[in-house]
Amino acid sequence: MEILSKSTGWIIIIIYLISMLLISFIYSSGRKKTKLYYFVSNRSISKNIGAFSIAITWIWAPALFIASEKAYTQGILGVFWFTVPNILTLIIFGFFAEKLRAKIPQGWTFAGFIKDNYSKRVHSLFLVENFGLQILSFAVQILAGASIISRLTGISFLYLSIAFGIMPFLYTIRNGIKSSIMTDYWQMFWILAVIAVGIPIVINSTSLTTVIKGFNGLSGNYGNFFSKESLEVFLTFGIPVTIGLLSGPFGDQMFWQRAFSIKEKDVKSAFIRGALIFGIVPIGLAFLGFSLAGMNIKIQDTQLSNLEAIINFTPKWFIYPFVIMILSGLLSTADSIVCAVSSLVGNDVLQRIENKRNIFFSEKQVINISRLSMVAVAIIGISIANISGIKILYLFLIYGILRASVLLPTIYAIKEIKMSDAGLFWGILVSIFVGLPVFAYGKLYHINYLIIVGSLLALLGSGIISLFRKK
Repeated sequence: MEILSKSTGWIIIIIYLISMLLISFIYSSGRKKTKLYYFVSNRSISKNIGAFSIAITWIWAPALFIASEKAYTQGILGVFWFTVPNILTLIIFGFFAEKLRAKIPQGWTFAGFIKDNYSKRVHSLFLVENFGLQILSFAVQILAGASIISRLTGISFLYLSIAFGIMPFLYTIRNGIKSSIMTDYWQMFWILAVIAVGIPIVINSTSLTTVIKGFNGLSGNYGNFFSKESLEVFLTFGIPVTIGLLSGPFGDQMFWQRAFSIKEKDVKSAFIRGALIFGIVPIGLAFLGFSLAGMNIKIQDTQLSNLEAIINFTPKWFIYPFVIMILSGLLSTADSIVCAVSSLVGNDVLQRIENKRNIFFSEKQVINISRLSMVAVAIIGISIANISGIKILYLFLIYGILRASVLLPTIYAIKEIKMSDAGLFWGILVSIFVGLPVFAYGKLYHINYLIIVGSLLALLGSGIISLFRKK
């Protein structure tokens, strides 16, 4: 269903890219490119700017698409089990981020904290988890963005995926995390403005009664928190998503990088504010799914329920700000990902190489090599997004389980709960290579108990084994 012409689609994309380049230039021009500036913005980000950056970095593709899809298919139950854990996660993480920052005020990555306290093999597992997470997350952003813009304009998915993979790299490569955070700030303002304008339009087009009817989902069976459908949503979606979300920032360098970039005294308050700002987005976009369900409109691809609602219930002009909103939400996370990978390479990988080979990299060399890692992530992410039949929800749940494998060890390390090196190593291996396959098999063949078992194995395997084998 082509709503915009191909030329219009490319014009919107080019205007968006130019805007991001200008923002990056305005806030970052003339600065000396040191490691401190490139990776953590001289540790000078204020709590308000940091909060907006945290909020939009936490939005990613699932918040833009799954919130509407769950509202459409599983009503208020699905929205609840997606939104509430999201908000609580950032608030909880804020307390731990503050504690770690106090421990290592001049730190760069959480993996580096592990490297300084445990063996190289444990550090390697944290790097594997982080790189795997960033690559899959990048692929999700590209997949989601290219899918929706391709459907709107008829532009080839391949061309769009390449464009969206390159764009975040272009406006962050020069100034690193500072460009990411400042573009985040204005992208979040745009998203909030579009939601503030769009939701009243949708409600006026369908009626408030229709939207409230949609709280029950398309089937009409998902409005009661004490029904058997509620238990079904809790078991098959609520548990794995909550585990994946709660572990989200703990195993993700995107958020540790922001924790080290924000002024030390503002870290906790920035994450709490970011959580509240974030909550507006899935709640607002859920109204799109509710409106479709309330009108009993059947759609083939539920992943794009937000787009269907925009097409059906808003004037044609609204599609332009909506498209820019989608680009803002997706590419803000994508640019955070490439910055996170660059910091891991620049501070963890290169330090390992320096120690092993007894060599020294200059700051310029570190930054240049880190930039090459940005390119590598973009290439791999684009390739994954172009795998035939790949789904946003599947990638989201898989990398959620991947993050869960390091949640408890991360908390233990920050809280100074003693773990043995061997227990930590084997526990994470069990979580990743046993929990993840069990979960994936259960999800693929719709076996609910395996989904739950896989989720719990991923979460508890590393947590229990690391303590059980304590020296």
